[in-house]
Amino acid sequence: MHQHDSNTPDCPFCGGFPVVAIATGARHRDGSRVLLRVVCRGCQGTGHGAPARRREAARV
Repeated sequence: MHQHDSNTPDCPFCGGFPVVAIATGARHRDGSRVLLRVVCRGCQGTGHGAPARRREAARV
């Protein structure tokens, strides 16, 4: 069965990976790592391209 691509293009800033987790090197008391979640400023975490006006505003 074929998979269909969505009609919305990927964000030009993050390439469709809008949220990343960065390990700080520290650990919680239970031993799990402390992570920072960072959201793409270009698409505000949606992963989809924004209209040209929003893209220009996001670059500033």
